[in-house]
Amino acid sequence: MIMWRLKAVRHKASRSAKDLEEFQRKRREHEKALRQARRDRQLISKRLLLNGDEEKEKDVMETDDAAVSQDQIREMIRSVQCGGEERVTHLAMLRKTLRNPQTHVIFTKVENSMYVLVGQLSGHNAQCQLEAAQCLHQLSQSPHPGVGQACLAATPYLLTYLSSPSSKLTELCLYTLGNLWPEGALVRERLLSQGMVTALANCIQNKSCNLAVVEAVAFTLSQLLQEKTMAHKVIPLVMASGMVPHLISVLTPDPEFGLGPAIECAWCLHYLACAVDTSALLPHGVVSRCSNLLITLGGAVAKGNTEEGLELLIWPLLRCLGNMLATGACEGAASPLAVEDVRLLAALCVFSQTYLSSHSALTRESLWVINNLTADSPVFCSALLLCNLVPHLLQLLPFSKGINTMVLRILGNVAYKGTEYCVQLSRAGLLPALCATLKMADLEVVTLSLEVLHMLNTYSPQVAEEFVKLNGLPLLEAIQYNNEKEQRVRASYILDHYFHTQPMVEHQS
Repeated sequence: MIMWRLKAVRHKASRSAKDLEEFQRKRREHEKALRQARRDRQLISKRLLLNGDEEKEKDVMETDDAAVSQDQIREMIRSVQCGGEERVTHLAMLRKTLRNPQTHVIFTKVENSMYVLVGQLSGHNAQCQLEAAQCLHQLSQSPHPGVGQACLAATPYLLTYLSSPSSKLTELCLYTLGNLWPEGALVRERLLSQGMVTALANCIQNKSCNLAVVEAVAFTLSQLLQEKTMAHKVIPLVMASGMVPHLISVLTPDPEFGLGPAIECAWCLHYLACAVDTSALLPHGVVSRCSNLLITLGGAVAKGNTEEGLELLIWPLLRCLGNMLATGACEGAASPLAVEDVRLLAALCVFSQTYLSSHSALTRESLWVINNLTADSPVFCSALLLCNLVPHLLQLLPFSKGINTMVLRILGNVAYKGTEYCVQLSRAGLLPALCATLKMADLEVVTLSLEVLHMLNTYSPQVAEEFVKLNGLPLLEAIQYNNEKEQRVRASYILDHYFHTQPMVEHQS
């Protein structure tokens, strides 16, 4: 008998209201693209935070600023040093120049360039501080190796300003630090030794009411948590920092601010659930918070009341909950998933249906969580039948990309529970569906279908008679000639034990 549970894969400047709204819309679109890339490819991403004036000047994604020469950069640095009252203007010009990635290496090669920039960052002029931080933020986006290491001279100040009274400066520093983290082992070791995790914890605790800052903290923390080579150093610090309750408290989207903070915090919790003993997360209520939020979101999706990008929040919530369930930490009578939470099954089925055409992988993720819910729980297996959700699952069997195999695993979880479960599955129309999947070319689909058929026959003798009426025997006989020995053996066993036909003799080569 196969093991049915599928284990987790350890997977704003002052402007007019109209201009500000357009700027925020473009920023949301850009950040949505970044989150989709991270969701689809599990990559460490970088984030570019622009002020309103930069967005007004030019769309950063299509900037065509011409690269400047080393002499021009040197002259800009000299102007910043000697600029007097014009220093802010010169820094703004430098910041605009650094929007072109071709100038990043040129800048770092100019003598004293970083020294001058750090000097302005650490000075007492608030406007110069902000412009210098924006210059460093542009450099942190650089695709060129070595530019990130050149920024190490500024990291002590970036970390210090996480406690700045200026939320704009704090936000800039956070995204810059998050962008620098992937720049290599030297950068990561230095940031850890400078107390980056503690600084992040203090920041989210002290500015928990500022959702823009909380989003930036969570983004930066997610960068740390994704880096596997440093996990043994980062994870214990994060778990001891007291950040987990703050991450959980932000999971519910803010109706005015939007989904951003909740999405970033959900990703952090997902990465933690992949990396730690999940029993350490249970006391914080991660499972109940994720499941309750998914139930709420499922109700909204079912009513068609969905916000654009809502799937980007559903995704990490599913992964976090699925990983928690897959570890077995939620098993037993004292499970945080109480009986009333069987509503979660309906929500997951809503997601699997709603996003089937637009985000088929999210359908698969939703089914994966159902699989983990039903793997060891008679309560959820019964709920699947009582809520009449089996017909919905059967509708998904024609779809590939792991969707139909996940459905078959769920049905196997239910059938494994015994006679009454198998009888109800048969009444729900499972046998005709199995006759269709036994004809498919996908070897895993056929194998799983044979396993489910085997369990149905084991627990419900009436199944054999109905299967014969559905002209299922020729399907099993055909599988006996399959190239895969495992399938030939399974089909022959079923024919011999439940239909009393003579199995094909296995020829020795």
